[in-house]
Amino acid sequence: MENKIAMVTGAAGIMGGAVAESFLEAGMKVIVTDVAEEKLAELADKYNGKAVPAVLDISDPGRVEEVLPALIAAHGSIDILVNCAGILSNNKSQATESEEWKRVIDINLNGMFYVSKAVIPGMKEKGWGRIVNISSLAAKSGGITAGTAYTASKGGVSSLTFSLAAETAPFGITVNAISPAYVKTPMITEQLTEEERQAVLKKIPVGRFCEPEEFAHVVNFLVSPLSGFITGEVIDLNGGLLFD
Repeated sequence: MENKIAMVTGAAGIMGGAVAESFLEAGMKVIVTDVAEEKLAELADKYNGKAVPAVLDISDPGRVEEVLPALIAAHGSIDILVNCAGILSNNKSQATESEEWKRVIDINLNGMFYVSKAVIPGMKEKGWGRIVNISSLAAKSGGITAGTAYTASKGGVSSLTFSLAAETAPFGITVNAISPAYVKTPMITEQLTEEERQAVLKKIPVGRFCEPEEFAHVVNFLVSPLSGFITGEVIDLNGGLLFD
């Protein structure tokens, strides 16, 4: 995997950062994208040029169509894409304004489609590729604490995964998703109250939140040659909170 070129969206976040660092430590060249320029620069400095920072708002199709071809021309076609960029909304339907609905769908679902569309041609040419999308337990549960827009966006991510997997399987490309629940990120530590955190912990059979590194381990398996016969799957990562 040392010679693979990966792209991680949302790389300035806790989960995206854990994935990017695991790839970098495995020797890959990693294009790290986010809207947080300073954090991307810190990551690039830490890994001495192996991390290529690219400030990108994936919800803007025009910017994706401009930036992605330039990155591919400069660094080579993308072998591995991890669509980790996303935002949370805890507002249920009646508290969700139309602008919030649009913003959540644009970032969590539309942006994932724009970036995936841009990298698939190069994967087809190589006859090999890995795409990992980040869905959520909310897509299956209706949202325990997550709001309506977030839940709907993640349901769309699962369906997008199925569609892309069916389309690209003949070309040596696998497309899978991970459905995590309550990873230790600001979505848990800052956007839930202590009372809400304790209530959630009581529902998780393993009795704790997921560590970012555990999430990164699952991504690494899905992008490896070992997972070549797995496509169109949504892998649960929820500590036993939901069985299906």
